[in-house]
Amino acid sequence: MASSARVSPADLARAVATLRGGGLVAFPTETVYGLGADASNADAVKKVFAAKRRPHDHPLIVHLARAAQLADWAREIPSAAHTLAKHFWPGPLTLILKRAAHVSDLVTGGQDSVAIRVPAHPVAQALLNAFGGGVVGPSANRFGRVSATTAEHVRQEFGEDVDFVLDGGACDVGIESTIIDVSSGQPALLRPGIITANQIEAALGMPLATPNAASPRAPGTLAKHYAPRTPVMLVQADVIDELARSLARQGQRVAVLARSRHQPLIDKLTWIAAPQTPAAYAHDLYANLRTLDAAGCDVMLIEAPPLTPDWAAVNDRLARAAAGAGDDRGD
Repeated sequence: MASSARVSPADLARAVATLRGGGLVAFPTETVYGLGADASNADAVKKVFAAKRRPHDHPLIVHLARAAQLADWAREIPSAAHTLAKHFWPGPLTLILKRAAHVSDLVTGGQDSVAIRVPAHPVAQALLNAFGGGVVGPSANRFGRVSATTAEHVRQEFGEDVDFVLDGGACDVGIESTIIDVSSGQPALLRPGIITANQIEAALGMPLATPNAASPRAPGTLAKHYAPRTPVMLVQADVIDELARSLARQGQRVAVLARSRHQPLIDKLTWIAAPQTPAAYAHDLYANLRTLDAAGCDVMLIEAPPLTPDWAAVNDRLARAAAGAGDDRGD
């Protein structure tokens, strides 16, 4: 799963120096690009919120080079955390644990828990090992908008608002990490990702609990998230052609993200045929949404994937994208 991308020693040194100086560094992970800052520097963390226009009660994920650093950030590390770290780190899994006393409320959203991940991307690993500490790394996009999976996406999103972009190529996974709460009682799935609930349960040897009102707030779990500016409609496969034709007849410019290779002959239509497998679909999802969003259409139709466990993460992102699409809250 890990990319083979590398960066020059000079770029890596510049990124580390920027972090140590309290600046912002966008960096690649295997999931999406993160907007990085020194997790122990409150002023630097504030810059992340300002750049993203992110609410301060929305927690951040602390990225570490290795699981051995967990004790620096969490005061309680249950056996489930050790099991999951052994199975899935480095990788696209975030664990929520009881925070250590020194962890800033800015990082945790004022909660008594902290979200932690050890990414697998070699550039992220090089950065974290050279930096030595924890780096907060929410997705490198304006709050609520489509996540960035290339360095160019980051540059388009932020321009000069980020001090340095560490270019590690396109992300391998393409959607955000699975989030598991291990901070109290039975582990619970808070956000699906490419590591599935079935894989987590197999590693733990127990079923996952259902989140409830007492569960910690987790990144990327608001009803409106990952959203393009173009209004989005999730549509079943058997009606997407008919709906596209109807909207076009009304003079609407229509963008379509379909799973079908058959593109109808309709004027004012921008069509992308998405990959057929969940992993490949997820890999291309945000790049496809950005491409369609940039087409200047009036509406975006997305063919709904199957409602099966292997599509859970993609369906989660699409539902939140559709809920937030056209909402200027993230601008």
